[in-house]
Order: sequence, then structure tokens, then C-alpha cells
Amino acid sequence: MTPPLPKAELHCHLEGTTSPSLVRRLARRNRIPLPENLLDDGDNFIWSDVESFLKTYDQASSVIRTAEDYRDLTYDYLASSAKEGALYVEVMSSPDHAAAAGIDYEGHLEGIVEGIESAERDHGIIGRIIVTCVRHFGPEQAMRVAEAVVHSPHPYVVGFGMGGNELLYTLREFAPAFSLIDTAGLPTTVHAGEWAGAESVADALDALPVSRIGHGVRSVEDPALVERLVREGIHLEVCPSSNIATRVYDDFASHPFNQLRDAGLSLSLNSDDPPYFATSIGWEYLIGSEFFGLDVEALKLITIEALKYSFANHQTKEELITRVA
Repeated sequence: MTPPLPKAELHCHLEGTTSPSLVRRLARRNRIPLPENLLDDGDNFIWSDVESFLKTYDQASSVIRTAEDYRDLTYDYLASSAKEGALYVEVMSSPDHAAAAGIDYEGHLEGIVEGIESAERDHGIIGRIIVTCVRHFGPEQAMRVAEAVVHSPHPYVVGFGMGGNELLYTLREFAPAFSLIDTAGLPTTVHAGEWAGAESVADALDALPVSRIGHGVRSVEDPALVERLVREGIHLEVCPSSNIATRVYDDFASHPFNQLRDAGLSLSLNSDDPPYFATSIGWEYLIGSEFFGLDVEALKLITIEALKYSFANHQTKEELITRVA
């Protein structure tokens, strides 16, 4: 059997990787009744728009109650990604979701780290953590998350980011939290240019010390912004299936991946919240081949770009890039 093409992923929400079957298993383990409108008869998450997606996401994440749960969640995702050829994955963890379930920062981190180490031992995949705050929880809570990151450093925590509803608050309101992280020496990324337009990406560049943008696809609406992104060497963590599922674009034919790539931007392919969007890291690379016309060498370059812009240390980057090349 031909080994799968080597892959790397930079944009995947750990809580958002919880499959319906794992949600049911964790609910049984923790004796938590599931809402009737969470899953359909086909074992798919039920949601129809951005607001209902966020609600469903929070409800599904609420079954994660212990460090052991985080360990199992992390291990399952990394193991499945390794089978599809992933060498390196940065998972975005949410201490806010952990706290809502009664797990403190150190406890949730302990479980994730154990999952990472077990997956590397069993499958050879390297996992690292980007701790994220949640935009719609507000700037003050974002600062509390940033303070936890700074006060409890861990070598597997390689960066800081922010997800959530792009339409709430301004990015400048989160500048103090990002500044604290930047001063501590950790790189940052932020969701922008997905549900909000190109102006949200420009706001991110103006307000925050970011080197990557989560999604960022609507940058294509502003040619001057695209030129700025190229000039400043900003990487876009692109999630095609997510963009279609959330109706940012109607279909892959109208997705601007190739337009952004042809403009000289550095891009990666990512799954975002895979069970919600019926995807995986392997499926996103297949989309790159089938819909964006990327051949094997072009897909390898996508992997190398992801590794170059990853938040891993220099030695890890060099070793993995050598394996791909």
C-alpha cells in the first residue's frame, strides 16, 4: 500500500473534533443526559446557521468533564489524523469550555499533554497546543485565559489564538491579552475574514501581533489587503469544507483558495471542526486535489508551508520539513 501524502494541520479546534460517537461515550461515562436536539438519527450534529452551530458546539463540548476525557479526545483525533498521513497537528484548546465543565487550566492541559504523548508513542505524530480564548466571551475573559497561559507555561503550548463569533467586540479590545502573550514570547493567530469581511483581517493586522490568520479567505475582497498579507508574510489557515458548510461560499468552485494562492499568499489546508463539517485533514487534501487542481508536488508544498508557519520549535520544523521533502 502506498503511504498517504504527508500532511500538517494548523487550524483544528480540539473540542470541535469530538465525534458524535465520542460525545455519546463521554456522556455515558460522565452520566450526562444529552439534549434531544443535539444529534439526528444518522448520528450527525444538528445545526443550521452560525448561532445554532455555536450552541451545538458548546452543548457537545459540555460532556468533556475530566482530564481523562481530554486525554481520550486528543489521542483519538491525533491517531485518526496519523492514519491519513498527518505528521504534525496543532490543536486549539479552549480553557473556557474546560472551565465551564469544572476543569481548571492545569487539569485540562494535563489531559491534552497525555494524549499528545500517547499518540506520538503509538503513531509517530507530533501534536502541539494553541490555547484559545473565545471572542464572544469578551475581552476580560480573554485576558484571564492569557494570564493562565503565561503563569503556567508548558513546552507543548506553542501559541495563543482566538476563535468565536467574529461579529462581536472589536479586535482592538483584545489587544491587552494578545500583548501579554506577545511579551511572553509566544506567537499568535486569530480568526478573521470568515463570517466578517476583509476589513476584519485588516483590523487583526492593525490591532494584534499575529503572524497567522485563521480562515482569512475573505481577504480576497480587497486586493490591497492581499498585497499587504503577502508583503508582511502572513499565513492563512484555510478550511475549505468549513467555509462551504457555514455558507461563506456556495461551493468549492467559488472558493478563493486558488486566487489567494496565485496572488502569492502562504496557505495551509485544515479541517477546523471536522465532525460538524463532515471532513478530516485527509479529506481537505483530497479537496485540494479534486477541486483546486493541486498535484502531489503542490500538496507537498502546502504541507511544507504549514510546517514553516507552524509554531513548533526550529528543530521540529526542520526535521519534519526534511521528512516531507
